[in-house]
Amino acid sequence: MKKILIANRGEIALRVMRSAKEMGIKTVAVYSEADRNAPFVRYADEAFLLGPPPSSQSYLLGDKIIQICKENKVDGIHPGYGFLSENAEFARKVREAGITFIGPSPEAMDMMGDKLSAKATAKKQKVPMIPGSDGAISDIHEAIKLAKEIGFPLLIKASAGGGGKGMRLVEKESEVEEQMKMAISEAISAFGNGAVFIEKYASGPRHIEIQVLADNHGNCVYLFERECSIQRRHQKVIEEAPSSVLTPELRKAMGECAVAVAKACGYSGAGTVEFLVDDKLNFYFLEMNTRLQVEHPVTEMITGLDLVKEQIKVARGEKLAFKQEDLKINGHSLEVRVCAEDPANNFLPDIGKLIMYRTPSGPGVRVDDGFEEGMDIPIYYDPMIAKLVVHGKDRKDAIDKMLRAINDYKIIGVETTLDFCTYVLKHEAFVSGKFDTGFIKKYFTPECLVNNTDEFDEAIALASSYIFDTKKTQSQSVESGTVKKSKWRQNR
Repeated sequence: MKKILIANRGEIALRVMRSAKEMGIKTVAVYSEADRNAPFVRYADEAFLLGPPPSSQSYLLGDKIIQICKENKVDGIHPGYGFLSENAEFARKVREAGITFIGPSPEAMDMMGDKLSAKATAKKQKVPMIPGSDGAISDIHEAIKLAKEIGFPLLIKASAGGGGKGMRLVEKESEVEEQMKMAISEAISAFGNGAVFIEKYASGPRHIEIQVLADNHGNCVYLFERECSIQRRHQKVIEEAPSSVLTPELRKAMGECAVAVAKACGYSGAGTVEFLVDDKLNFYFLEMNTRLQVEHPVTEMITGLDLVKEQIKVARGEKLAFKQEDLKINGHSLEVRVCAEDPANNFLPDIGKLIMYRTPSGPGVRVDDGFEEGMDIPIYYDPMIAKLVVHGKDRKDAIDKMLRAINDYKIIGVETTLDFCTYVLKHEAFVSGKFDTGFIKKYFTPECLVNNTDEFDEAIALASSYIFDTKKTQSQSVESGTVKKSKWRQNR
């Protein structure tokens, strides 16, 4: 594999390119008009325009991406996460075009991409399941009857869903009909598939996922767990590895279940099996994500592995170079998602110019980002600016290091989740490890946030804005359909 195209944008595109280049592999970027001058475009060896900013006219154009690969002798496609990363039909077309898809087979994606199919597969492997409907349910009377049997509270969830879309919490019988209609409507709008199912809402649930890695020779290992319980709107904000509540025995049991699920669908590459763990430490299968996760860096930090390099090695037919007994947990890692969102306004996305953008550094601090000072946060895509990751000798050391790194992270021009993350990291519930997915509902209000911007920062911001707006802008535009070399970086 001599050349790969990254069918994505922003920080994940840049992150994949760096690992590929370390392996001596040339990289190809595809971009929308909104990302014309983005760092990932300039970093790539070659770059090609896909179309206008909306993802439906750019990053979701699978056929155009494949055609670019054919015309430019690309050997493989890495999909990152989001966009086409879990699109089995795209993976199938890539394979038919004679290009290597750096990820699982379309068949594995089909099996695990639908939550009901995934649950059925896990059930056959005797993985613990949350009580709920065996299949899709559409009849209101049947839903109410089943809800009474399961008991409240419960969740109505989209079968084809993810990211909290098509998911509704129901706390009493009178809410079933309304919440079910809303879940179906959201599912149709988001996924084009209105199938929903019902499952019991676990008490005091923690969201814990197991990273798996499998090759095409029957080998599969688990790379321990990630704790992902700090969430807003069912989407993660802070992740850590390992979890503060798992015992070695529970970790082994969950890891072996994850491997069983992966093997059952013939999985290859990096994937994640997600579980709910209740307040009595019972665990239940939730779903499988057939791609690289946003929070994969915390696993890399505690294992010393580069998951992107491992994905590429598997895709080109190599066997895993290690066995389960070779893997050990080294220290503790935390990741916070630095998003252009306003926590004081229900975490609504914020857009604007990065008037000031200064990232933290130091031992054990890693920033995966895709923006630079002076850039605008586009309205068309996920509002994540960066992933701030730290590694410490233990959990306390990691928390202390993260608090320092957040304090050193200077972003002015948009609201971000950094102050919220500071609040969480200092909260007694988080520090003690006694928290669950209801953390925000239980503890957080906008009044909890403290404005950390001082007069010096404001002065620097004004100066930076003035300099940025008045200086002559260097031309770094990318011509449509032409190859641009990485020498652009020398002219910045």
